[in-house]
Amino acid sequence: MKNKLKYIVLIPLLWFFIHCIYMMADGMNDKGGKADIAVVLGNKVNENGIVSDRLAARLDQSIKLYTSGRVKKILVSGGLGKEGYWEGTRMKDYLEEHHIPQEDILVDNYGNTTGMTVKNTIRICDSLHFKKVISVSQYYHQTRIKKLFKEHQFYSVESSSPPYFEMRDFYSVFREFIAYYFGG
Repeated sequence: MKNKLKYIVLIPLLWFFIHCIYMMADGMNDKGGKADIAVVLGNKVNENGIVSDRLAARLDQSIKLYTSGRVKKILVSGGLGKEGYWEGTRMKDYLEEHHIPQEDILVDNYGNTTGMTVKNTIRICDSLHFKKVISVSQYYHQTRIKKLFKEHQFYSVESSSPPYFEMRDFYSVFREFIAYYFGG
């Protein structure tokens, strides 16, 4: 009985650790490819209307992709935050302040969840005949984003994550593990 109990505990823990290692390695692996568009997943806008440091890091990563010629357009996607700001609009403002031409920025203010951002991105890509996407988010988020794209039969997705780390990542890795298997 003791051995059975040990395995009941060890197997899920081993599964968790292997998945987390894979998730982190996958999220930090930028293949360096080109795409039609980068999609930046939203995050917190501060109460003063300025994007959070985490979101600024994502936007800076998309600027690098754009200025290096890896993407032609940038899609910013988010919802209405509890602070009262549309994330997509604030993200667009940030990109314009950093000299990204307005005509190369697309805004999705209805990406309230990762799943909605993926669905909206696919719709936008279909309407513009875009075939390849680079997802821009934190490293721990990328594996689930790619999974959601694949669930909608959109397979040409790479990822690029900013070099931004914080203590909150420990919680976020755990949350992403749960969301990968049980969320959307």
